[in-house]
Amino acid sequence: MHVEHVFRHEYGLLVATLSRRVGMQHVDIVEDAVQHAMMQALEFWCRDDIPENPSAWLHQVAYRQLLSAFRITKRRNALLAECSVTDDNESFEQPAVPLPGEMSDSLLRMLFVTCNDTIPVESQLVFTLKSLCGFSIREIALRLFITEENAYKRFSRARQHLKNTPVVLDTLTDSDMEARLSMVHRVLYLVFTEGYLSSHADTAIRMDLCVEAIRLVQLILESSFGDTPETNALLALLYLHLARMNARQDTSGELLLFEQQDRTEWDEQCIFKGLGFLERSAQGGIVSRYHVEASIAAEHCLAPSFKQTRWDKIVRSYEILEHIAPSALHGLNRAVAMAEWQGPGAGLAVLQSLNIPGWLDRSYHWHAVHADLQYRCGDVDLARDIAEQAIKSAPTDDIKRLLYKRLGKCGLSSQAG
Repeated sequence: MHVEHVFRHEYGLLVATLSRRVGMQHVDIVEDAVQHAMMQALEFWCRDDIPENPSAWLHQVAYRQLLSAFRITKRRNALLAECSVTDDNESFEQPAVPLPGEMSDSLLRMLFVTCNDTIPVESQLVFTLKSLCGFSIREIALRLFITEENAYKRFSRARQHLKNTPVVLDTLTDSDMEARLSMVHRVLYLVFTEGYLSSHADTAIRMDLCVEAIRLVQLILESSFGDTPETNALLALLYLHLARMNARQDTSGELLLFEQQDRTEWDEQCIFKGLGFLERSAQGGIVSRYHVEASIAAEHCLAPSFKQTRWDKIVRSYEILEHIAPSALHGLNRAVAMAEWQGPGAGLAVLQSLNIPGWLDRSYHWHAVHADLQYRCGDVDLARDIAEQAIKSAPTDDIKRLLYKRLGKCGLSSQAG
């Protein structure tokens, strides 16, 4: 098992479990203790290999560091009383390592604690992605199209609020959970999205993030409050995307364009599960963004080939999506689908009709689509200039190489990016 995979999987579980033990007001000290455990693991595991039970190892090291931090800050006595830990000759009895189910429950509960409407939505999102999902500030900034400085400010604001407003995780009721469900959906959607096309410099696809997002959505679905049309639609969307994962890279690990993928490698079982959850999501009067996005993913999964895709259906779905969840990214995707349905001129017309915000105008997503459509409409010189902007603004080498595959026809210089 790769060390980074263990860290990614365990970070949020440790923060949630220890915060549940000592209180959310101490979340900053908890995070420091968890990071200390990770640093210790990096030193010892690289020398002695990963232990048989890495969860237990990390939990014990983080817990000892947490006790030490409380002693230094003169809060140790209160913690020891809460945790029923004795202090004989400075030898602390280690708490029982939580069972996997208990840790999952703590993580899920903390997701609902941090998705609190008394904290600004933007800050909720950044804090949850960093503290529970192990994202770096840089990764969050790239995923949310904001600056790193802005991301850090949002994180600090949420952490300060949680320190000043102690919450006991076990006091959350089903009605509390229901009120916060939509934001938790959004967080888990972003976790999966980061796994599907990573902004991490060394990894194009992070399957562990995708699997973890699906696992947590399934836990919500099995809860007393979470079996809703929106949860089913989100799970359908994630499974339908997961179905195509094995075909997204070639044998050397290079990302492939959608039209280059070998559809025989798509996972039929995941498609079957996704369609099943999509059918379940229709049992209600709600149509969420996840319903529409899942229907688009289903169109792709059921199409015999790229050319035989029902692009007219996809264009109409993006029109609905723009109405119920307005975003310039949906308009950008509609332009791509329109180009496949009615030709590049029609796609370019959609693109030029959009009111593009500054954050998207600086993104490789926008430049890549714009360059492709300009080239297909015959303006090769303009297409080349825009394509070079796309590659320069791409966050990783994997994405740059993917853009070369898509936009190399524009006559890019080898120095682009």
